[in-house]
Amino acid sequence: MKTAVLGPAERTEALRRMADRELDVLVVGGGVVGAGTALDAATRGLSTGLLEARDWAAGTSSRSSKLIHGGLRYLEMLDFALVREALKERGLLLGRLAPHLVKPVPFLYPLQHRGWERLYAGSGVALYDAMSVSSGHGRGLPVHRHLSRSKALRVAPALRKDALVGALQYYDAQMDDARFVSALVRTAAGYGAQCANRARVTGVLREGERVVGVTVDDLESDDGNGGFRTLEIRAKQVVNATGVWTDDTQGMIAERGQFHVRASKGIHLVVPKDRIHSSTGLILRTEKSVLFVIPWGRHWIVGTTDTSWDLDKAHPAASSADIDYLLEHVNSVLAVPLTRDDVEGVYAGLRPLLAGESEATSKLSREHTVAHPVPGLVVIAGGKYTTYRVMAKDAVDAAVHGLDVRVADCCTEEVPLAGAEGYHALWNARARIAARAGLHVARVEHLLNRHGSLTEEVLELIESRPDLGEPLGGADDYLRAEVVYACSHEGARHLEDVLTRRTRISIETFDRGTRSARECAELMAGVLGWDQKQIDREVEHYEKRVEAERESQLQPDDQTADAARLGAPDTVPL
Repeated sequence: MKTAVLGPAERTEALRRMADRELDVLVVGGGVVGAGTALDAATRGLSTGLLEARDWAAGTSSRSSKLIHGGLRYLEMLDFALVREALKERGLLLGRLAPHLVKPVPFLYPLQHRGWERLYAGSGVALYDAMSVSSGHGRGLPVHRHLSRSKALRVAPALRKDALVGALQYYDAQMDDARFVSALVRTAAGYGAQCANRARVTGVLREGERVVGVTVDDLESDDGNGGFRTLEIRAKQVVNATGVWTDDTQGMIAERGQFHVRASKGIHLVVPKDRIHSSTGLILRTEKSVLFVIPWGRHWIVGTTDTSWDLDKAHPAASSADIDYLLEHVNSVLAVPLTRDDVEGVYAGLRPLLAGESEATSKLSREHTVAHPVPGLVVIAGGKYTTYRVMAKDAVDAAVHGLDVRVADCCTEEVPLAGAEGYHALWNARARIAARAGLHVARVEHLLNRHGSLTEEVLELIESRPDLGEPLGGADDYLRAEVVYACSHEGARHLEDVLTRRTRISIETFDRGTRSARECAELMAGVLGWDQKQIDREVEHYEKRVEAERESQLQPDDQTADAARLGAPDTVPL
């Protein structure tokens, strides 16, 4: 399979193809579930389309804890089926589907009580490991180990001596969630799916009771009258995979939904690596849930919160109270406390939880549900990032049922994502590749762990333009070539797409990416055809976004934080 390119011309062509003929399956929503559903449908031989109103993974799927995990805490809830399913998926992603993007990560769980807690927690972690191995895909990670207090402090010197009497260490996995979705979309496109971001569904086409397609605004177009070009895209089955927007999109069909989705806000802090002296991640129990301290390159991610959110879904805001909550809980175990001045980045995301009887969002179901509310429409909601592939399979199974033709079974368990094939061989040859490209080997390792075997495409850009081999100003971890590649191959359409999702500059620098913004926009202009006026607009829009986010993080509660965040415009004027 040739890896698909998601450049400007390919996006235009994808929209034209979708509008030209009736599709078998049209997926609405470009997060991990929607992208996974498009890949599942395309690899079964179905003509498939994928639409996303903003950017790939712009919602929940770029704002997670960035963990691929079985959900250790769900064992305590006796949800063995969910944990077993997630552990199998974790093993598949580590070993076969995305070894370039999904990596093992160690966690230390400090014990605060002698005797019973080690037995209780140790039994849970032992069961976690056993379920992983029994899934048939769990042998790639080390098993857990028990540590005395002195050994735990050698592994994590940042911990206060009085914060633990011992510890358990176990392994899970992590990934860059937005890059993972980008790889999913490119893989789906490589198998024939037509994919377009910045294409907003505005209505549903019906023939009698049946849904037969959607109306779409191409947000990157101009109809000549100050509006957007509108398209009609027809499909035998439409799959609604819009996450926290599920209730809103269900409203387009003027039917009462069979279930409801509630949004739970989780915020994360990013701090420099040197602020917490540890060779392992941490997992801490709080009164509401659990708190992770997650290794993230030259940084740590600290999160998360779990609170109900019923305000703006596109731009959930982290309040001052949220930030104080995380700092208070992580500082309860750190010898040298973190302060506000240590925080490089803050991001907030919304979990789509199936609404139940419980008022506490931490108690709502992480299971997923598939419904066929009217003929021609499938709705998929709930679930967790790790099990996206299972959710996608169930959604396509439901769509196939409505097609009334024989269609092949799901095969995505055997379909590696773009960049996975050949990754290990290139990793072994990284020193030779670095010498050939004239880069430090650390740069090549960085590229391989973000692009896998597609690194060769990035290096080709550098070969044709040596200046692209230089680091981006204000964000030394990233090469200029990665900005160009994000637009020419990965579907980035705006400055925010590159600084917040194709790279993580917006949360990995104290200036939140503003120092890199103009250079980045100028590099993008050559691919996207921007003039100086558009470059200026992009930079201004990004700077206002950062200013609004900073202001929201000073506000005392959700309402005032939301109001402050909405002070920045949502879209970049063309």
